[in-house]
Amino acid sequence: MSAVLDRHLPPFEAAAMRGPDLTEIIAVERQAYPVPWTHGNFVDSLAAGYPAEVLRGPRAGLLGYWVAMPGLDEMHLLNITVVPAWQGRGLAIAMLDRLVADCRSRGLTQLWLEVRVGNERAREVYRRYGFAEVGRRRAYYPVPQGPREDAILMSLMVGA
Repeated sequence: MSAVLDRHLPPFEAAAMRGPDLTEIIAVERQAYPVPWTHGNFVDSLAAGYPAEVLRGPRAGLLGYWVAMPGLDEMHLLNITVVPAWQGRGLAIAMLDRLVADCRSRGLTQLWLEVRVGNERAREVYRRYGFAEVGRRRAYYPVPQGPREDAILMSLMVGA
């Protein structure tokens, strides 16, 4: 299922996201998104026990992170972010691989996500990974100024 898009994957270690990671994560959110997740969004996700991981390189520090919400027989990817300086090196694929493995270990069969209509780079990563575009959520994402942006709803069957 995994299709590494770039063979320059840096060495990394994955670990459960913890409260002390949030200062660094919030700084990355502000670099990566016009409307970033807040500290409270992450705190609430961790308090709810949602699966969440950080990827760190031995010399590079934080490389990326993800947060997901399990459901009855599915998982919903809420946030996946690669540090902007490390984008395009296969880290998103590595995180998706880890998330899919987590889904399978929980016996979940489907993985869902939303992605901004205008984020063609991410949409292409998800399509190449095997996600299908299955719907559209109108005015889903806030933007700093102007009308809200639509989201594309994508789904991946992961099997149990």
